[in-house]
Amino acid sequence: MIGAASLTRFRELLQRRLGWTFADHDLGQTAEVLTARARAHGLNEREYLDRLAGRRWTTETAELAQALSITETYFFRHSEQFRVLNERALPELLEARAGQRVLRLLSVGCSSGEEAYSLAIAAVRARPGPDWIVTVTGVDANREMLRRARTAAYSPWSLRDTPEDVRRRWFRRTADGFRVADEIVSAVRFVEHNVATDDPQLWHPAGYDVIFCRNLLMYLTEEVRADLIRRMTRALADGGFLFLGHTDSLGSRPEGLELCHSDGTVYYRRQAPARTPEPSPAPRLTVAAPAAAPRRPAGADPLQRALALMREDRFADALDAIGTRDVLPRGVLLAQVGRIDEARDTAHRLLHTGGPQADAHHLLGVCHELDCAEKAVGQYRLAAYLDPRFAMPRLRMGLLARRRGDDRGAAEHLEAATELLTTEDEDRIVLFGGGFGRLALTMLCRTELDSCGVRR
Repeated sequence: MIGAASLTRFRELLQRRLGWTFADHDLGQTAEVLTARARAHGLNEREYLDRLAGRRWTTETAELAQALSITETYFFRHSEQFRVLNERALPELLEARAGQRVLRLLSVGCSSGEEAYSLAIAAVRARPGPDWIVTVTGVDANREMLRRARTAAYSPWSLRDTPEDVRRRWFRRTADGFRVADEIVSAVRFVEHNVATDDPQLWHPAGYDVIFCRNLLMYLTEEVRADLIRRMTRALADGGFLFLGHTDSLGSRPEGLELCHSDGTVYYRRQAPARTPEPSPAPRLTVAAPAAAPRRPAGADPLQRALALMREDRFADALDAIGTRDVLPRGVLLAQVGRIDEARDTAHRLLHTGGPQADAHHLLGVCHELDCAEKAVGQYRLAAYLDPRFAMPRLRMGLLARRRGDDRGAAEHLEAATELLTTEDEDRIVLFGGGFGRLALTMLCRTELDSCGVRR
């Protein structure tokens, strides 16, 4: 049985060597890896940890990356991001790079190579002619996954989301699956790289037109995550595009990048130094209530008067009291009293005038719950992406997952909502809580979690 002190030390060393962070529910797997790796070297846990801590042990670091990384992937995963790549990013880049006729793409955390080859296929299909050069670099710390990637051989399951015409043109049948066409293989190279370390050659300034780094940031420590974001931003050419996973967010105003959204997905674009002056801040959508906000409507300004009425579940009266300048609260109240079309129009108006805004996307999600749960989830996902501290979209996604019978997905969202509710802005709870306060919403999350039966 591994002691708590040894396990804590192992996790600290993993953070130092790989830059990874681990949740408490990962303890079982982490302990198994520690035992297995110590045994592989004929050492006990203490001796193994002393050796791992004492000096650079490159081969062992690669083995740990292989043992601990999540490697499941497939071609053209998250089709909405590839749709944006094909319909928006690549056409703009092809026009901008017409002089050089070169496209450079990077897949960070490429695993067994499906993403890197998918990028190459997309770029080769889009290029105006064969005289264009397409290069794709795939990087990963997992040596075994890179070995598989270089074979370019895949099972039919890896192509489960690949359009039939793409499969026929860019893959060759083999005895037990498919192999990527030589034209695509020749455009891709794979590099072993630990994102916790720097590599000036790999992260050359303005070296890439497109970077995909999906579902990796969430596993990194805060320091390594910040360093990787800076490297990727610097490595993007002016006007280049960065795509992250749905669980990763840089917030609404990342330094050096412009946040964009299209077709239900969020992505980022590298800002050129000579671009227009810094854009005006988007209109603030929530107004923090003073510490001693009045509980009664008398004598308050229109927004505070409306908030006080909402605390008393008097939504129709609050709608009458709200000022015309308080656009978001008015939209929320329109939804509360059943005027859904007007609420939806209000949310769209906010997005058209101010760009991606978490609160407006959440309001759209509320509106869509009545006609299309799938669209509602998409809007809630965008809201949570734009503001990772926003509890309410995670709560709503959890409840919708429960309705679908997806208890595991529901538990993930509800656990996050429970934690976020402890620090959620009070006015946001009043606006989006549907008449429930912080305590009642927290109890709702816990009750639903108990019903899921899959709490981690």
